Amino acid sequence: MNLTESLRFQAGKLPLLISIPHAGTRLTPAVEAGLTTAARPLSDTDWHIPHLYDFAHDMGASILIGNYSRLVVDLNRPDDDQPLYTTATTGLFPETLFDGQPCFMSGKTPSPQERQSYLMQIWRPYHQQLQRELERLRAKFGYALLLDAHSIASVIPRLFEGKLPDLNFGTNSGASCSPSLSKQLIECCEHQSTFSHILNGRFKGGYITRAYGLPQDHQHAVQLELSQLNYMSETEPYTYQPERAARLQQLLQPLVDTMLKWGEQQYHR
Repeated sequence: MNLTESLRFQAGKLPLLISIPHAGTRLTPAVEAGLTTAARPLSDTDWHIPHLYDFAHDMGASILIGNYSRLVVDLNRPDDDQPLYTTATTGLFPETLFDGQPCFMSGKTPSPQERQSYLMQIWRPYHQQLQRELERLRAKFGYALLLDAHSIASVIPRLFEGKLPDLNFGTNSGASCSPSLSKQLIECCEHQSTFSHILNGRFKGGYITRAYGLPQDHQHAVQLELSQLNYMSETEPYTYQPERAARLQQLLQPLVDTMLKWGEQQYHR
């Protein structure tokens, strides 16, 4: 099996890479054949995130998008599948959905050999491209900014109590970026009252934020987990809601601007 076109990448002209690992919906034959009825809608996808961040693409940010569903292999988990959270979560090769229902019918889980090929042909190319681009940005600008872009349903009782804040910033408890960068992002959110926000709440950043957030090497990573309620329908068929999305983009664009201006101020005084 040759898994081609596992990702989409476009190099930009700014010192910012936006990583979108969970928007993919492509399945391998083995995964597609084994999915339960509950898993077939791919509810745990980060729906429409590339569309939502079109403005950043137009600005000139580099964009990296995974094409395969996280039910094949999760690009935001370490390749040794060590758990990132002590609370309920999903792994490198998810066995359950966010709501706890099984992903695969009994006896229909992809084989270890198949999953090893997913690791080699889907997970690894994504991370190789991510690393190459961050190295290019650091070589060109002297620093690199990484925004790992995600979304999730606003209410998932198995993962968190109540309703999720609208914007959930994760910096690995402050280790993945300069404190002054996260401070400015939160201050940007405080200039508006439409959307709620939190820093290092339930979502502190997944593997990408933790592995590539190296502020000591002038490489700063922030994860942003968005509540899907603010830009799409949270029920099938998970349709994009342009009016809601436009309101959310009125905050997302200033946040991207804040990251870029912070970099300029920090490194080009």
